[in-house]
Amino acid sequence: MKRQALAAIIASVFALAACGQQAAEKPAATAEAAAPATSTVGQSAAAETPAGELPVIDAVVTHAPEVPPAIDRDHPAKVRVKMETVEKTMKMADGVDYHYWTFNGDVPGQMIRVREGDTVEVEFSNHPSSTVPHNVDFHAATGQGGGAEATFTAPGRTSTFSFKALQAGLYIYHCAVAPVGMHIANGMYGLILVEPKEGLPKVDKEFYVVQGDFYTKGKYGAQGLQAFDMDKAVKEQPEYVVFNGHVGAIAGDNALKAKVGDTVRMYVGNGGPNLVSSFHVIGEIFDKVYVEGGKLINENVQSTAIPAGGAAIVEFKVDIPGSYTLVDHSIFRAFNKGALGQLKVEGEEHPEIMTKKLSDTEYKPADVPATAAVSATNVSAPKNAY
Repeated sequence: MKRQALAAIIASVFALAACGQQAAEKPAATAEAAAPATSTVGQSAAAETPAGELPVIDAVVTHAPEVPPAIDRDHPAKVRVKMETVEKTMKMADGVDYHYWTFNGDVPGQMIRVREGDTVEVEFSNHPSSTVPHNVDFHAATGQGGGAEATFTAPGRTSTFSFKALQAGLYIYHCAVAPVGMHIANGMYGLILVEPKEGLPKVDKEFYVVQGDFYTKGKYGAQGLQAFDMDKAVKEQPEYVVFNGHVGAIAGDNALKAKVGDTVRMYVGNGGPNLVSSFHVIGEIFDKVYVEGGKLINENVQSTAIPAGGAAIVEFKVDIPGSYTLVDHSIFRAFNKGALGQLKVEGEEHPEIMTKKLSDTEYKPADVPATAAVSATNVSAPKNAY
């Protein structure tokens, strides 16, 4: 009872602050007179089916870096999504713990995949052990707050609401209870993909990656349980910038894996709360980038900007075996704050595309005395090199 009373007091003090996305629903396409009666006419009718008459299915959701399977429906549905907020202590880095606030137990929250035109019904629960209310703002939802007001939920309570996925794209969702920045900085964000009605082209591998910046009392690498530092957050001076919530979450034994010849699609988000990401895969060129997660496609891109609270879809084919490093190319974040991941690719070499080192000989410029030459045997690559 004391916990519930405290939650009620907190709920009355917290002011909702949320970002919303305003868009007008596009009218359904009118079938051409020459089209068969079962084609676009049927699709238009399905698009207008009242939510109460739609088939009801449970969403398939996945923890990062896994991605839910592609949508195989040609009609809208009511898709039920269960979300639970849990405050828990987890490993940030070796010897470093942090008390995260999470959706469904980890950072980022689970990836949700629905179809354009679906009605998404959200069952939002706040674990009884939580210390504050939580909610969720879906950037994929059209309407004030993106659902933040409807899902404002005290500890030990469950709220429900629904929204129609009007526009295809890749969207962030995040907590929007005041102080909003603190909730996001503690890890409360994830991605929802609204597939276009025609679907996305088939690829061999799909991965889910979200960048976030964390603000700890101790400096990077300081051991023990680290508390959130509001002063650093306001000044936008994170100690950690990481992929998928933890240093090394997609590196080493946790590296993403593919084979030579695979086509790879990455759904990349930026939870923020503050920094803009310059996402880059060292040794690869993005064949396609769905700019800001929308319809616009850019080609042959080296690095792509992903704003805080935004996303992008990148696609490329891996031609050469090896370890490809994922970074935020604001490069000190990668090598000094943790924004590093790996895509390990196995398969046959293709020297016609790129060779190994072919030679290593002494260099003797005419303007340098021979005694100044440095032996190559005394030189080694630094630990944080590519």
